[in-house]
Amino acid sequence: MSVRRTYDAVARAYDEALRDELDHKPLDRALLAAVTELAGEGTLADVGCGPGHVTRFLAARRPDVLGVDLSPAMAGIAGRHAPEQRFAVASMLELPVGDAAWAGAVALYSIIHLDPGERAVAFRELARVLRADAPLLVSFHVESAEVAAGGVTHLSTWFGEAVDVDVRFLDPAGVRGEIVAAGFRVEATLLREPVAGREFPSRRAYLLARRSAEGQGGAD
Repeated sequence: MSVRRTYDAVARAYDEALRDELDHKPLDRALLAAVTELAGEGTLADVGCGPGHVTRFLAARRPDVLGVDLSPAMAGIAGRHAPEQRFAVASMLELPVGDAAWAGAVALYSIIHLDPGERAVAFRELARVLRADAPLLVSFHVESAEVAAGGVTHLSTWFGEAVDVDVRFLDPAGVRGEIVAAGFRVEATLLREPVAGREFPSRRAYLLARRSAEGQGGAD
């Protein structure tokens, strides 16, 4: 799978570049902290955890946090940074837990490589593994100077490595509809401009949702 190979290839450089990124992102920290408060007792999962910097932020604020990533190299780095934490190698298209197993989840930029069909599968999987009323925080790129919302850019090099992966810039209204169709109600939407000099210069969206008790197609 090209996404897994890409992140395995860039894992070390990615970790070095993003290890302290939350230090410069107060809105991200506030939203993540809100999820730790909204989630009930039980596992809070960081889906697409990469080298684990978000996982560590969550784990500093509540017990029972799990990091999940498609890339074994990323999960390995995450485990070395925080050997006391749990990390698993798995795809968000097929999460390795039972129904209603998690008390909450975050998926920061985890959906940016998925096409519409794959996003539908991923959101249904998240709905399956989350308990009723459990929070879900999703973030993604909306647009940049070169790519409009709904566009796709292809990366052939990244962090000095040869890669083969598409990055999708997504319309917040469209993603909101996909999340609702999977069985969530969206409670908040935040759009923000890039943090100058600290991240790729794209406009970003954050959707905070709750797992609907009614199942798929819950009221928004």
